[in-house]
This record gives sequence, structure tokens and C-alpha cells, in this order.
Amino acid sequence: MGKKLKVTLVRGLAGKRESHIKAVYSLGLKKVGQSRILEDNPMVRGNIRKAHYLIKVEEVEDETA
Repeated sequence: MGKKLKVTLVRGLAGKRESHIKAVYSLGLKKVGQSRILEDNPMVRGNIRKAHYLIKVEEVEDETA
């Protein structure tokens, strides 16, 4: 069905720009090493693009088929 993205926070947020921190929080990430599986949509892609150097992104297939 739809694609999903696994997003993992790999770098800390201390000393980073406030807008980048808010982008990471909007993805549901707060601690280093924390992962979330999110729908692939323009809002998620925009936040990933904004804070790309803080996170790791993997595409995963939707198992609910």
C-alpha cells in the first residue's frame, strides 16, 4: 500500500538551531537512538529535509496489506 519511513535520531540537539529542533520534535523524536515509523508525506519529508544531518531515514514497506 503506502510507503513508510523509519526515522532515527542519531545526533544530539544541544546547540542546534531552534527551527531544526522543532522539526525533529515534530517527527516525534526526543532522545538519541529513538526511532519512529511515519507515513511518507510532504510534511514529514519537509521536516526530514530541514534536519537531515541529525537523523537517519530508511524506507520500510507497509506490512498491513
